[in-house]
Amino acid sequence: MAVPLFAAIGSVPSILIGIMVAGVLAILFAIGMFNNLVSLRNRYRNAYSQIDVQLKRRYDLIPNLLESVKGYMSHERQTLQAVIEARNVAVQANQRAAANPGDPTAMQGLAGAESQLNGVLGRLFALAEAYPDLKANQNMLALQEELASTENKVAFARQAYNDAVMVYNTARETFPSSLVANGGGFAPAQLFELASPQEREVPKVSFS
Repeated sequence: MAVPLFAAIGSVPSILIGIMVAGVLAILFAIGMFNNLVSLRNRYRNAYSQIDVQLKRRYDLIPNLLESVKGYMSHERQTLQAVIEARNVAVQANQRAAANPGDPTAMQGLAGAESQLNGVLGRLFALAEAYPDLKANQNMLALQEELASTENKVAFARQAYNDAVMVYNTARETFPSSLVANGGGFAPAQLFELASPQEREVPKVSFS
């Protein structure tokens, strides 16, 4: 009976070592998942910064646009004022989103503000078609080109952001990294999508 007893006693350290090694590996694995989630979160936040740059450029172009058209469209003050108001709302919405990219409330607010701005710009451009002199204005043609280019860059940056958000959300929802996400404060991120297929379209600008 003595031999089995000593054998059992001698095996205790190896069991403890095994448990310790497993514990260390589990901790390292959890740290790896945590760091991966941090990296993915930083990636989509950085992607939003590119949206921010392009939206600010777009917002800066709109006052120039209004300055160019108001001399021709003095009777369209209601539409011009609507553009100003929608632009200001969008600026504030973008500031909130830039302060916390991925936040559902901020991103949904930005999507709504951008859809509203697209709508009033579309009406402005439709009305401008009735003014031949305005359509031939060289400054308007230059703004047309700049706005179209900026809209394309916004769309490209939005797609890059949405792709990064999808990768992040998939990682935080997939087991076992979901355990780390729930315990580590990794909230789900909201996509930047406009409300409807019609509102997704870039406002048509054609003064040629």
